[in-house]
Amino acid sequence: MPSAAAPLSRRDLEAGLRRLGLAAGMIVEVHSALSRFGWVDGGAEAVVDALMAVVGPEGALVMTAQPISKPLPLSEEERRRGIRAKARRYDEDYDGPTGMGAIADAFRRRPGAVLGPGFHRVCAWGRDAQRLSRGYPELLASDGWALLLGVDITRCSSMHQAERVGIPPEIRAFFTVPDDIRRHYPDDIFLAYGGTPRDAWLWVQDEAERRGLIRRGRIGQAECRLFRAAAVVGIYEHALRTDPYTLFGVERPEG
Repeated sequence: MPSAAAPLSRRDLEAGLRRLGLAAGMIVEVHSALSRFGWVDGGAEAVVDALMAVVGPEGALVMTAQPISKPLPLSEEERRRGIRAKARRYDEDYDGPTGMGAIADAFRRRPGAVLGPGFHRVCAWGRDAQRLSRGYPELLASDGWALLLGVDITRCSSMHQAERVGIPPEIRAFFTVPDDIRRHYPDDIFLAYGGTPRDAWLWVQDEAERRGLIRRGRIGQAECRLFRAAAVVGIYEHALRTDPYTLFGVERPEG
């Protein structure tokens, strides 16, 4: 393992992924932050090379490919009003740099990568790539894995599949942009607003780790996690079904 000051090579990346538990034949959803690794020889392309080499063509990689910009700067006034982030939405056929990160952008451009339809598009490579590019329900149906490289579960797109069971309106209201704020922005600007007293997804991550469902390790300077997506998404879905108010730290309405 190289020192923190030495560059990570593709061989180092592959070795780190295998120590974490990634293996040939796996179907894997990947979310990542290149900067968290430290110095990577070859940058994002080297990380994609390593991922493809480890899972092989008998496995598959899936990454989110939403056509949305990197976060735009927020003013102090915007922060005061409860806006947590903003970004520009691009057309569905946009093919430039996105806010999904350098690794996801490099992956999307690879020969053999299949880009799915719509704004919430997904890109897939490997076995059954065409089917997997239809979205994260396909990954969960395949009992696929989730790999977080330098990011935590708040970046894990398959978690949204649990929300099909519904989130009470009293909880959704915490995240809904008020009309008197929304009207000051054009339709192509996405706003992330507000939040609940408890971060439900981080609670799910902590609970999954308590149950031993998440493998953790470091690759370079990046903290990484690997888990079967359906098992962890299932924790979230169960909590949404049984006690969503406690999950989000929101007072249950009377009656």
